[in-house]
Amino acid sequence: MTESTRPGPASPQPASPLVPRPSLFSPFAVRGVALRNRIVVSPMCEYSSTDGFANDWHLVHLGARAVGGAGLVMTEATAVTADGRISPEDLGIWSEAHVPMVARIVRFVETQGAVAGIQLAHAGRKASTYRPWAGRSGAIAVADGGWRPVWAPSAVPFAPDYAEPIALTTEGIGSIVTAFAAAARRALAAGFRVVEIHAAHGYLLQEFLSPLSNQRTDSYGGSFDNRTRFIREVVSGVRDVWPTDRALFVRVSATDWVDGGWTLDDSIALARQLAPLGVDLVDCSSGGNTLTIHAPIGAGYQVPLAAAVRREAGVATGAVGLITDPAQADMIIRQNAADLVFLARELLRDPYWPLHAARALGVDIPWPVQYQRAKR
Repeated sequence: MTESTRPGPASPQPASPLVPRPSLFSPFAVRGVALRNRIVVSPMCEYSSTDGFANDWHLVHLGARAVGGAGLVMTEATAVTADGRISPEDLGIWSEAHVPMVARIVRFVETQGAVAGIQLAHAGRKASTYRPWAGRSGAIAVADGGWRPVWAPSAVPFAPDYAEPIALTTEGIGSIVTAFAAAARRALAAGFRVVEIHAAHGYLLQEFLSPLSNQRTDSYGGSFDNRTRFIREVVSGVRDVWPTDRALFVRVSATDWVDGGWTLDDSIALARQLAPLGVDLVDCSSGGNTLTIHAPIGAGYQVPLAAAVRREAGVATGAVGLITDPAQADMIIRQNAADLVFLARELLRDPYWPLHAARALGVDIPWPVQYQRAKR
């Protein structure tokens, strides 16, 4: 498939005089999950775990965003296998021992009126790398706490300073499908109500999707259907163990922003494949599979991608990327460009952004009773 003409904002749909448009602070329901508003804490790696275990940092970080009024609070990319972490400091859920602490976080998030979600991930060829403040980039040597092998669809490293990956066998692919399903079972035991499968940003599932990183000649490479086979198997495996009253999202890089790579048309076609398998929402990010991209980076630059997938595939979408202003976020929802708005850096700057956004938009929402004296 070829790249679509770069999409513009979604065309507003005619409004019924009897049915008000949804807004940033309107509820959103999917299956048996009800969000109090359309604001999502986007998955953000904190690089603060030891052996995959959550700790008090994660409790305070995620808990503060729930107190701050977000509708859905997502964990960072949480590895389904130990060798699927981005860095040695990433969160994991590859063992039963990881469940109790994340369960504690879920309980607190839910007591604050938010819904707790978890992003399940495998880093693929971008595994075993330094965390951002290490002062170095690329692969960590085994002697320094890294690991080998790292896995990919093909033996093509992400960059010169990254480890050369080993191409997964068919049996290896099957074991990772099983690992995603097992991780979803643990997420259920911890009490999460939303699971998001990470198939973006150049990590393992996107590596299979993109012809830039997938050079296989077997049933997992070549054609579009072959390159999407792995993610479809992961989705089916997770949906089989994930209750029908709980929501399943998938994050995609809607385009590689590189000629010859994964395109917006591909993402639309993938969304059409995933919806019948039980995916409730496609979270539309972009890039991450190559060192350089040709993207029109600016405020809300990925919103047109979410709008196009929503419009053309008929699935709910999330918009993410340089969304900072309350009016901007509200307009995304009002114009039906996306169903949810995922905020990342802006919620690092201000954990209480939803409370402040409501005030800016003239919407009265509850504050935590402990903070009522500061509301006015």
